[in-house]
Amino acid sequence: MNFKRVISDIDAYMDRDPAARSRWMIVLAYPGFHASMFHHVSSWLWTHRWHHLGRWVSNLGRWLTGIEIHPGARIGPGLVIDHGMGVVIGETAEVGDDVTLYHGVTLGGIAPSIDSESQKERKRHPTVGDGAIIGSGAQVLGPITVGGNARVGANAVVVRDVPQGATVVGIPARQIAEPRDVSKEERFAAYGTPQDLPDPIARTMKGLAKELEEIKELRARLERLEAELGEQADKRRAG
Repeated sequence: MNFKRVISDIDAYMDRDPAARSRWMIVLAYPGFHASMFHHVSSWLWTHRWHHLGRWVSNLGRWLTGIEIHPGARIGPGLVIDHGMGVVIGETAEVGDDVTLYHGVTLGGIAPSIDSESQKERKRHPTVGDGAIIGSGAQVLGPITVGGNARVGANAVVVRDVPQGATVVGIPARQIAEPRDVSKEERFAAYGTPQDLPDPIARTMKGLAKELEEIKELRARLERLEAELGEQADKRRAG
C-alpha cells in the first residue's frame, strides 16, 4: 500500500471535515476512510487479475462500512466520503483527486443494451473531475462527465455532462448558474449545495408580479384609447 496516498487521504478529511478532531480519529472511526483502504487492497488484487479475491475484499469492506466501491473503479487521492452509508461506486467509474462524496451517492451505470457480454468492456459509469462535490442522495448515472470543481446538489439526478465549475440541482439536474473559476478556498460547499441557491417559488412569484404590472399597464392604455375614440366619436356626431 502507498503510505503517501494514505496520508493524503487522511489530510483530505482534516481539511474538509470540521468534525475531525485528529488524524487518529479518522483512522479509527471514519468509515469513508476505511472504505478507501479496502479499495486500495481490492483494486490492487483486481488489476493483478485476482478478480474473485478482489471482489471478496470489496464486499468485506461493504459489510463493514456500508460503502460499496467496485475494485475496478479508479479512485484518485484525497477522496472524502463523508458519513458514507449507502454510497455506491460502479466498476468503470473514475473519480479524480480531492473529490467529496456524501452519504447515499450513487455513481451508477446505464446499460446501453440488454447484451450483458457486450457491456463488460464498455464505459458504463461516470467520470468525476478533480475537486468535485456531490451532495447526499445524488444519483450520477451513465458514462457522463462531472467537470472539475463542479457541485451536484443533494438528491439531484444527473444524466448529462456537468461543465467544469458548474452547480446543478433537481430532477433531472439542471444548471442554476454559469460555471465559475473559483479558488480552492472558495470552492468547497458542504453537500454540494450552495447557500445562495435560488428559491424557485420566490422566482415564480417575482415573475407573476412583473406580469401583473404589465397587464395593469396594458389595461390603462386600453382605457385611454377607448376614451380617445369615444371623444372622437362624440365630436363627429356633434359636427
